[in-house]
Amino acid sequence: MSDIPAIVATDVSRTYELDGVSVTALRGVSLTVTDGDYLAIVGTSGSGKSTLMHLLGGLDRPTGGTLLIGGRDVATLTPPEMARLRNETIGFVFQSFHLLTRTTARDNVALPLVYRGIGRRERRARAGEMLERVGLAHRMDHRPNQMSGGEQQRVAIARALVTGPSVLLADEPTGNLDTTTGQSVLALLESLNADGVAVVLVTHDREVAERAHRQIVMRDGLIVEPAPLAPDAGDGTA
Repeated sequence: MSDIPAIVATDVSRTYELDGVSVTALRGVSLTVTDGDYLAIVGTSGSGKSTLMHLLGGLDRPTGGTLLIGGRDVATLTPPEMARLRNETIGFVFQSFHLLTRTTARDNVALPLVYRGIGRRERRARAGEMLERVGLAHRMDHRPNQMSGGEQQRVAIARALVTGPSVLLADEPTGNLDTTTGQSVLALLESLNADGVAVVLVTHDREVAERAHRQIVMRDGLIVEPAPLAPDAGDGTA
């Protein structure tokens, strides 16, 4: 594992201009995600949790403060450099799966490798390995409409893992699933975390959040219940 934390946010803020009006979504948030962490970010709609996730994943840049991803200050990166950093460091899992409907599970999972310039044979081989890892070896050549919701989410998790990210960001990953299927997806995320992948789970569901090793609660763009660093994580801001 690297000595550099996967993500370090220090006094991060985010303000949007909407029709000439400034709207502050984050008001100075500090948070460290270490290798192998399992963190839940909890909050109601409008709390700032999704804005924070977008920043942690390099999908957006902070208005103020400092954000380091893989030790690199995102303020110094060009858009192509940001895209490369995301592709190499962060895996995303969304509530709505975001799978290509006319594409097989294997080719959906292989898609992030296209942006790395990896050849088709290796892409498909690595995608197959990831589908086996999430228990879908028997579904490689099926399309999303031939799979259940839980299977589609597993495909999405395999796609997030195929680039070998240090952090998996999961935004309401059980939101579109029934309770039993949701529990199996959470168990899969926990298994991946046990293998060393840091997992950051964004949810409004406290029962889901309680499965994480630590939690932060957000309200009005602020962390109102801080979480300590994971054991043996060293010094940092949490």
